[in-house]
Amino acid sequence: MAHEPTLPASARVRLLNDLPARSGVHVLYWMQAAQRAAENPALEYAVERANELSLPLLVGFGLTDRYPEANLRHYTFMIEGLAQVRLDLERRGLKLAMLLAPPDEAALALGRRAAVIVTDRGHLRHHRRWRARVAAEAGCAVVQVETNLVVPVEEASNKSEWAAATFRPKLRRLLASYLTRTPEVPLRKNSLSLDPELPVVMPGPELVSRLRADDCAGPVSGFFRGGSAEGFRRLESFVAGPLQDYHTRRNDPGQTLQSGLSPYLHFGQISPITVAVAVQQASSVPEEAKAAFLEELLVRRELAFNFVSHEERYDSYDGLPEWARRTLDAHRQDPRPYVYSLRDLESAQTHDVYWNAAMDEMRITGSMHGYMRMYWGKKILEWSASPEEAFAAALTLNNRWFLDGRDPNSYAGVAWCFGKHDRPWPERGVYGKVRTMTSGGLRRKFDMDGYLRRIGALKP
Repeated sequence: MAHEPTLPASARVRLLNDLPARSGVHVLYWMQAAQRAAENPALEYAVERANELSLPLLVGFGLTDRYPEANLRHYTFMIEGLAQVRLDLERRGLKLAMLLAPPDEAALALGRRAAVIVTDRGHLRHHRRWRARVAAEAGCAVVQVETNLVVPVEEASNKSEWAAATFRPKLRRLLASYLTRTPEVPLRKNSLSLDPELPVVMPGPELVSRLRADDCAGPVSGFFRGGSAEGFRRLESFVAGPLQDYHTRRNDPGQTLQSGLSPYLHFGQISPITVAVAVQQASSVPEEAKAAFLEELLVRRELAFNFVSHEERYDSYDGLPEWARRTLDAHRQDPRPYVYSLRDLESAQTHDVYWNAAMDEMRITGSMHGYMRMYWGKKILEWSASPEEAFAAALTLNNRWFLDGRDPNSYAGVAWCFGKHDRPWPERGVYGKVRTMTSGGLRRKFDMDGYLRRIGALKP
């Protein structure tokens, strides 16, 4: 008897075409967004389909060195993670076949002999384009499984939400149904001896050197090393320590209470469900601390996915709310006390020591304290010749230097600095009715000398 699926079709599973399974030598799980072997609903669904059809399951991955805006920093972290994925899959009797090819081309090549293709879900426009092409050309059933969100985008809301206040109650109504662990499905047929008859590559340092990746931003392995094991280690350390005071001190850049999990979530190396459940089950942690972290992990993060799914111009100034563009346009001729070029900003050559420290943190570590990310973006708006130039500069720097850049959270975060998911505030110069942030506010609220010391210690 076939193993009964653990995922209801209406929940995470979506058919991308109307074709049936065909005669094949294997089922293909096209792994792309969820680069992990644990707590992976797409992988477990693919195992179920392979078991149903009495076929082995091949896991395929397409690696291109032309991924939009990716550079050596991103590729190094990702390939470190994929090296672990290969070992984790092999322990379950699953073969990982990696091709040096664009993801859609790799999926079509590896899927030529597949009875069914299962894939995880990507939410940016090129992710959607890749999956649409595979569904149109594969010649067999192509099934997509929502794997990197707790609640699938369409289930949470069928429109672009105005703000967290409108999105939060919709999401919370569904969390009890969706915030459940994904059990590992026993595999019936080992696939380690499968020969894809294609030139596969092995993830590792030598593969990084083969890529023609942009080296504008170098690896940050001394601060963040890719892979699920490191993601789990950081999660355990966070729950055992910083989470205790997260509700009271998380916004202070002078403190180090950030989880450091964003890059692992970005590359799908850890599941948000794994993180949320670990936080919920943390003993001796104040409920207020748990709630503060889960607000960011669940409400704010999934609101960002709502944004990129319903706003096709998510990476464009034109995708900002009309009220924000109107007020910024009304103040575009306001005098700017300082105007900096992209080169000035990128080299941290401004008059503001706090902003410069934030830029240094970004360049050196691939990350930045969450509160400083907001301040960083707001000041780019204030110091640019026009709001359009500011938006372009913020997105360029964000996507180049952050490990978790080029991500729904990044696009929503940059847009927030320009008014997205926010409300009009009292009118001021340059910003109009868009919320402002000041260095004086930083000093009044936080240990900014501590922040400067911490970032200064990172410099060679």
